[in-house]
Amino acid sequence: MGIFSRRRTAVMEPNPAGGTGTSVADAAPQGVALDPALRALTGPWTIDRPHSRIGFSVRHAMVTTVRGAFTDYDSTLYFDGARPSESRAELVIRVASVDTGVEQRDAHLVGRDFFDARRYPEMTFRSTSTVHEGGERFRMTGNLTIRDVTRPVDLQLDYLGSVLDPFGYERVGFDGTTTIDRTDWGLVYNQRLEAGGTMVSERVRLQFDISAIRSTAS
Repeated sequence: MGIFSRRRTAVMEPNPAGGTGTSVADAAPQGVALDPALRALTGPWTIDRPHSRIGFSVRHAMVTTVRGAFTDYDSTLYFDGARPSESRAELVIRVASVDTGVEQRDAHLVGRDFFDARRYPEMTFRSTSTVHEGGERFRMTGNLTIRDVTRPVDLQLDYLGSVLDPFGYERVGFDGTTTIDRTDWGLVYNQRLEAGGTMVSERVRLQFDISAIRSTAS
């Protein structure tokens, strides 16, 4: 999902524990320079799930924040280092893999009030365009589908670095964020609080903390 690099890191400590969107033809905006080293990163990439997090956060009961993540998903990523606008991404997430650290809450989220995982087992993101905004910042626009409702979203992407790790894998990292109104996708369940306000905020922040490995697939 927008694997962008402007610097390289030579060493990374080892861990002892051991579908395609639509591209656009526009290159970087006028006056925004691209590092020639980006060309070396052109190609397919795959998210390394043990070192990545596809997560969300939402205000609960007006005074605290619940954080969760999805642990089961597939990814198809392609970066064009000469023309970032040709980069594309697809994520297919199994919603039943949601994990907020509370079993009862997770069961509620996969039920009919929220994701309704039996009827809608997957949510997807498919990119439609990528824009270099300058420096190490990019914006990827795409279609997010939840409960068979598809709406466009913009992801703000920040490049973190690239490295050849001790196991011989070339990997890159980035952070992606966006905030959505869940009711736009039919996630309308809520409870009113006696003191005013609602139990669950309608605004949900999606967070993509990604370490991706260069893929050998063509």
